[in-house]
Amino acid sequence: MKTGVETAISNRPPVSRRIRFWVVCAALAALFLGALDALVMSAAMPSIIADLGGLEMYSWVYSAYFLARAVCLPIFGKLADLFDIKRLFIISITIFLASSLVAGAAPSMGILVSGRVFQGIGAAGIFALVYIVLSDIAPPPGKRAKLLSLASSIWGIASVLGPTLGGFIVTYFSWRWIFFLNIPISLFSMALISVYLIEVREKKDRVTLDITGALTLSVSISSLLMLFMMGDGKTHWLSPASIGMMGIVIASGTGFYFSEKHAKDPILPLTFFKNPTFSTGNACVFLSSFAIFSLFAYAPLYIQGAQGRSPMQVGLAMIALSLGWSIGSFVLGQFFGRMEQKSASVLGALFLLSGAALTLTFDPVTTMSVCFWVFLLVGLGMGFVTLSTLLIVQGSVHISDLGVATSSHQFARTLGGAIGVGVAGGFVTARLSHEMKRLSLGGNLREIPTDLLDKFSRNIEHLFQPEIQAGIPVDLKNALQKAVGESVEAVFWIVLVISILCLLCCLSLPSSNRSTERT
Repeated sequence: MKTGVETAISNRPPVSRRIRFWVVCAALAALFLGALDALVMSAAMPSIIADLGGLEMYSWVYSAYFLARAVCLPIFGKLADLFDIKRLFIISITIFLASSLVAGAAPSMGILVSGRVFQGIGAAGIFALVYIVLSDIAPPPGKRAKLLSLASSIWGIASVLGPTLGGFIVTYFSWRWIFFLNIPISLFSMALISVYLIEVREKKDRVTLDITGALTLSVSISSLLMLFMMGDGKTHWLSPASIGMMGIVIASGTGFYFSEKHAKDPILPLTFFKNPTFSTGNACVFLSSFAIFSLFAYAPLYIQGAQGRSPMQVGLAMIALSLGWSIGSFVLGQFFGRMEQKSASVLGALFLLSGAALTLTFDPVTTMSVCFWVFLLVGLGMGFVTLSTLLIVQGSVHISDLGVATSSHQFARTLGGAIGVGVAGGFVTARLSHEMKRLSLGGNLREIPTDLLDKFSRNIEHLFQPEIQAGIPVDLKNALQKAVGESVEAVFWIVLVISILCLLCCLSLPSSNRSTERT
């Protein structure tokens, strides 16, 4: 039995293999741009905070990007159902290019975070449109799993190049070049898209933009993430600022609900969430993203800060997370075509949970090979959950709402990452501040040479500079690394709990007779 999406796709005039080839190339070129940028950040972040300062803003370099991406994904998904995709693609990449220049030239963490906000906006357009285009041009009889899994090959290439390239650039050049690298890739991607990308799906005749829905959604998601970020040890959860932010979340969320309920063409139709297949599929990817992006953000801090590894080694370890994700999606799409979607998601959740449990065995002497295989297992789980739930969510709607359904899945994935990094950041910052106060009160910091103590007392993040570590006595260096390790271990426990919830959510998915191949 075919879904609404499959029936509409099979009834369209066929797209020639030549056109499909170049459209896929154009879409994947844009995806490579966003994927590479996202993956080089992990290896560079400890060096960035060592240069610019602002450890308290560490989470915001990730969270600001995820926040902007989360807010804009459903907007671009709706726009893709209404307007020319080629134009939207060009606009998205232009925004991404301009913000990369700002981030690369940033003199402070505040400017860097601002640049990351606009990078998130551009990336929202790129990621939403890529998957919509690939779904649009999938050949009959609906082999979307195989075509969508091609995106995993791009993530696979980027997963090898990104962290390694990030570590290489930081080690031998400057972290700023991880942003300037986007310039030639952006120009190449725009050229390819402008020449080859074509529209293959009819758009709605009447265009109605849900401006109120977009604004209330933006405010509610922004205030929600800011509320989570307040758990940084400086602002109490029951402080007037936190309570005020809770009020904004509730008010804007209520406004969004009533806006979508009465809008002629809502940006995110609430009726979709009455469908258990749609809502549970998005919940699964939200939880899996919460887990893996928390590791993307804070595993580098553990490896470099607690284990004393170099930026290059951090990059190599981070390859495993993204490479595993890519392999999981690709294998599921290409070779497990007869595997039932719910079974694929449950298997992925089990992989994710197993890897999360193994991170709790990490200590300062854990080898890089052990870290690599554990992160690879986590990545494999994410790959299975991501592709299977995307197919589940897409299969639950009509073709006319394919853009909204696809972007809702991307939205849930991005929002999970944003909130995950925010929550994890609050725990890490609070715990690390507590540990540093304990060392200071115990007189341990007096062993640091005066010139290094001056730097270190102003900014904890100087701990990650090799020249600073070289001037610290071995015993104190071990104590500082232990403090960092214990702070990040809280993240590992959070990831474990979220992975359990993800497994339970996957088990509650409605059963289906459709396989990934037929969908």
